[in-house]
Amino acid sequence: MKLSARNQLKGNVIEVRKGATTAHVQIDIGGQIITASITNEAADELKLEKGKTAYAIIKATSAMIGLD
Repeated sequence: MKLSARNQLKGNVIEVRKGATTAHVQIDIGGQIITASITNEAADELKLEKGKTAYAIIKATSAMIGLD
């Protein structure tokens, strides 16, 4: 897999929750949880399921920073 995105975070799928059209996929990246919203069709094509290794790939033009 070759991508231009530099933020590729490898982890394990811990949950795939499907709705009417969208699936929320949670990936554990070393104790931090990343949640992505993708189509149900994409989740099915990728055969996403709990325990499977996957990558959270983040390509963004901006980032926000917050403080407590």
